[in-house]
Amino acid sequence: MSEQIEKIKQLIKTATNSKQKAMYQDLLVKLESESDELPPAPAKPPSPAKPILKSKKQQAALSSPPPEPAETGALDEASDEAAEPPQEASPESEGTEQSTDEPKTDAYFQGIGIIQGEVTLTEEESTVRLGNVQYPLFYLPNKRRYAYEALKKEIETTGNLTQRLIVYPKILHFPKKDQPHKVAFQLVGFMGSQASASQLNSELKDGEFKFSGLWQFIPVCRFPCVTVLRNFNQERLTWIKQAEAPQKVKFMKASHIPLLWRDSPVKPFRFNPKLKKDQQAQTYFVQVKARFLPERDVFEFVEQFHEPIKEAPGFLKASKKLKAEALKVLSAAKQLEESTADES
Repeated sequence: MSEQIEKIKQLIKTATNSKQKAMYQDLLVKLESESDELPPAPAKPPSPAKPILKSKKQQAALSSPPPEPAETGALDEASDEAAEPPQEASPESEGTEQSTDEPKTDAYFQGIGIIQGEVTLTEEESTVRLGNVQYPLFYLPNKRRYAYEALKKEIETTGNLTQRLIVYPKILHFPKKDQPHKVAFQLVGFMGSQASASQLNSELKDGEFKFSGLWQFIPVCRFPCVTVLRNFNQERLTWIKQAEAPQKVKFMKASHIPLLWRDSPVKPFRFNPKLKKDQQAQTYFVQVKARFLPERDVFEFVEQFHEPIKEAPGFLKASKKLKAEALKVLSAAKQLEESTADES
């Protein structure tokens, strides 16, 4: 990952026009944020089970995050059907699904935006108020801690609770389709009183987001979604091969962003259980700007950055087999914990 970042920095220096330079700067921001999210390599030897691969960003709450639904395993199984574009499994990792091809475009999976709201940071609970709604606010446990500390200092210094935050949207879906999803935000950074202009700041207004992912329906959401998967790179694949099953699944969990997009140029993919995999409709990769609607907890299409494409960039995605193994490991750990508690 560090080598890729250095290459992009060199490309920025040698860029021949402003549009090209802006594109490289945007890619640099993405790579640096992904580098922060890569978990440390575990001390244990590689697990014999082989993964399939998917994505969701690892996170820690500023305060305690909202609880996962009890049927999390069932939810993952259900949403997987819609989140799988037709692809061949890698021959060297049977029982796993991964797209490792080098992308033919500069496209990559992404979900990031800017919000402005009243921030509350406490040991018990951290939130950001948008309109009349308060949303949980989270940060990553490793390098993103500095963003939280800097934001805290900015508020203490200026006395201004209303801040412009750079965030990842975090959507929690539930097994029942009629049960509304919940929205939270993961802190990436903020634009304080001394902030300078940036590529993201020039592209997005307050409340706007950049989404790049698979345009599709999932069984547990009544809105079509942009599914943001974990971008593929060799460093991540190496870590995944060494991690335990629950860590793999958590790291590769996808984010399904509900999006209101009337008259979209391509239809969102909808899985048909009556058809074979090679008979399913085409899944498209889209790159759009959207605004968040706090009164509805959903995002609304603003414009396209690029036209939809059929071939998605390389990604990592956890298989059903791996998820079943992870669930078995977690269940066994829970039983052991309960039996130990009973004995004491």
